[in-house]
Amino acid sequence: MQKRRCGACRKMFVPKAQSPGQCFCEDERCQRERRRRWQKNKRRRDADYRDNERRAQRTWAERNPQYWQEYRREHPEYAERNRRQQRDRDRHRREAEAAPRVLANGDASPSFLPIPSGTYELKPVLPDGAAMLANEDVWRVQIAVLPRS
Repeated sequence: MQKRRCGACRKMFVPKAQSPGQCFCEDERCQRERRRRWQKNKRRRDADYRDNERRAQRTWAERNPQYWQEYRREHPEYAERNRRQQRDRDRHRREAEAAPRVLANGDASPSFLPIPSGTYELKPVLPDGAAMLANEDVWRVQIAVLPRS
Protein backbone atom coordinates (compact mmCIF):
# COMPACT_ATOMS: atom_id res chain seq x y z
CA MET A 1 0.00 0.00 0.00
CA GLN A 2 1.17 3.53 -0.72
CA LYS A 3 2.68 5.62 2.09
CA ARG A 4 0.97 8.75 3.41
CA ARG A 5 2.07 11.72 5.45
CA CYS A 6 0.68 11.80 9.00
CA GLY A 7 -1.70 14.72 9.66
CA ALA A 8 -0.06 15.37 13.04
CA CYS A 9 3.68 14.56 13.01
CA ARG A 10 4.05 14.85 9.17
CA LYS A 11 6.09 11.60 9.02
CA MET A 12 5.41 9.04 6.31
CA PHE A 13 3.46 5.90 7.31
CA VAL A 14 1.70 2.95 5.68
CA PRO A 15 -2.06 3.02 6.39
CA LYS A 16 -3.73 -0.15 7.62
CA ALA A 17 -5.56 -2.13 4.95
CA GLN A 18 -8.72 -2.09 7.11
CA SER A 19 -8.64 1.75 7.22
CA PRO A 20 -8.08 3.01 3.67
CA GLY A 21 -8.88 6.60 4.71
CA GLN A 22 -6.37 6.60 7.60
CA CYS A 23 -4.73 10.03 7.91
CA PHE A 24 -2.74 9.68 11.16
CA CYS A 25 0.03 7.25 12.04
CA GLU A 26 -0.24 4.88 15.01
CA ASP A 27 1.93 6.97 17.34
CA GLU A 28 0.12 7.66 20.62
CA ARG A 29 0.59 11.46 20.34
CA CYS A 30 -0.76 11.45 16.77
CA GLN A 31 -3.81 9.42 17.82
CA ARG A 32 -4.41 11.87 20.67
CA GLU A 33 -4.24 14.73 18.15
CA ARG A 34 -6.66 12.89 15.84
CA ARG A 35 -9.18 12.51 18.70
CA ARG A 36 -8.67 16.16 19.74
CA ARG A 37 -9.40 17.38 16.20
CA TRP A 38 -12.43 15.10 15.88
CA GLN A 39 -13.82 16.37 19.18
CA LYS A 40 -13.18 20.02 18.29
CA ASN A 41 -14.99 19.56 14.99
CA LYS A 42 -17.85 17.68 16.68
CA ARG A 43 -18.26 20.46 19.27
CA ARG A 44 -18.31 23.10 16.55
CA ARG A 45 -20.89 21.35 14.37
CA ASP A 46 -23.15 19.40 16.76
CA ALA A 47 -25.26 21.42 19.24
CA ASP A 48 -26.54 18.23 20.95
CA TYR A 49 -22.98 17.03 21.54
CA ARG A 50 -22.01 20.44 23.03
CA ASP A 51 -25.10 20.46 25.24
CA ASN A 52 -24.48 16.91 26.47
CA GLU A 53 -20.83 17.73 27.24
CA ARG A 54 -21.86 20.87 29.15
CA ARG A 55 -24.39 18.91 31.23
CA ALA A 56 -21.85 16.18 31.99
CA GLN A 57 -19.27 18.76 33.12
CA ARG A 58 -21.83 20.54 35.30
CA THR A 59 -22.88 17.24 36.91
CA TRP A 60 -19.23 16.34 37.58
CA ALA A 61 -18.55 19.79 39.10
CA GLU A 62 -21.58 19.43 41.39
CA ARG A 63 -20.30 16.03 42.59
CA ASN A 64 -16.76 17.42 43.12
CA PRO A 65 -17.24 20.94 44.52
CA GLN A 66 -13.84 21.15 46.24
CA TYR A 67 -11.76 19.86 43.33
CA TRP A 68 -10.19 23.13 42.22
CA GLN A 69 -9.48 24.38 45.75
CA GLU A 70 -7.68 21.10 46.52
CA TYR A 71 -5.86 21.10 43.18
CA ARG A 72 -4.52 24.64 43.76
CA ARG A 73 -3.47 23.73 47.29
CA GLU A 74 -1.64 20.59 46.08
CA HIS A 75 -0.09 22.35 43.03
CA PRO A 76 1.20 25.75 44.21
CA GLU A 77 3.24 26.22 41.00
CA TYR A 78 -0.02 26.01 39.01
CA ALA A 79 -1.70 28.56 41.27
CA GLU A 80 1.27 30.94 41.02
CA ARG A 81 1.43 30.61 37.24
CA ASN A 82 -2.29 31.33 37.04
CA ARG A 83 -1.89 34.45 39.23
CA ARG A 84 0.97 35.67 37.03
CA GLN A 85 -1.06 35.17 33.85
CA GLN A 86 -4.06 36.95 35.37
CA ARG A 87 -1.87 39.93 36.33
CA ASP A 88 -0.58 40.07 32.73
CA ARG A 89 -4.13 39.93 31.34
CA ASP A 90 -5.22 42.70 33.72
CA ARG A 91 -2.22 44.85 32.77
CA HIS A 92 -2.89 44.39 29.04
CA ARG A 93 -6.56 45.27 29.57
CA ARG A 94 -5.63 48.46 31.49
CA GLU A 95 -3.13 49.45 28.79
CA ALA A 96 -5.71 48.85 26.05
CA GLU A 97 -8.30 50.95 27.90
CA ALA A 98 -5.79 53.78 28.37
CA ALA A 99 -4.66 53.78 24.74
CA PRO A 100 -6.43 56.19 22.39
CA ARG A 101 -9.09 54.45 20.36
CA VAL A 102 -8.87 54.43 16.57
CA LEU A 103 -12.26 54.42 14.95
CA ALA A 104 -12.76 52.68 11.65
CA ASN A 105 -13.18 55.32 9.00
CA GLY A 106 -11.64 56.31 5.70
CA ASP A 107 -8.47 57.50 7.41
CA ALA A 108 -7.90 54.16 9.13
CA SER A 109 -6.69 52.54 5.91
CA PRO A 110 -2.96 51.97 5.67
CA SER A 111 -1.20 54.61 3.68
CA PHE A 112 -0.27 52.99 0.39
CA LEU A 113 -0.53 54.07 -3.19
CA PRO A 114 -3.75 52.70 -4.68
CA ILE A 115 -3.76 50.99 -8.02
CA PRO A 116 -4.35 53.46 -10.83
CA SER A 117 -7.77 53.90 -12.38
CA GLY A 118 -8.29 51.76 -15.44
CA THR A 119 -9.76 48.60 -16.94
CA TYR A 120 -8.70 45.28 -15.41
CA GLU A 121 -9.45 41.61 -16.07
CA LEU A 122 -10.41 39.33 -13.20
CA LYS A 123 -9.57 35.69 -13.85
CA PRO A 124 -10.01 32.64 -11.64
CA VAL A 125 -6.88 31.48 -9.83
CA LEU A 126 -5.92 28.06 -11.14
CA PRO A 127 -3.80 25.38 -9.47
CA ASP A 128 -0.24 24.97 -10.73
CA GLY A 129 -0.14 23.28 -14.09
CA ALA A 130 -3.86 23.76 -14.82
CA ALA A 131 -4.68 25.35 -18.14
CA MET A 132 -7.47 27.89 -18.57
CA LEU A 133 -10.30 26.50 -20.68
CA ALA A 134 -11.78 28.56 -23.49
CA ASN A 135 -15.22 28.75 -21.86
CA GLU A 136 -14.01 29.99 -18.45
CA ASP A 137 -15.38 33.38 -17.55
CA VAL A 138 -13.14 36.41 -17.38
CA TRP A 139 -14.63 39.57 -15.97
CA ARG A 140 -13.65 42.97 -17.24
CA VAL A 141 -14.00 45.62 -14.59
CA GLN A 142 -13.47 49.35 -14.53
CA ILE A 143 -11.76 50.59 -11.36
CA ALA A 144 -11.89 54.28 -10.61
CA VAL A 145 -9.86 55.71 -7.71
CA LEU A 146 -12.03 58.31 -5.99
CA PRO A 147 -10.56 61.39 -4.31
CA ARG A 148 -10.94 61.70 -0.55
CA SER A 149 -13.83 63.89 0.44
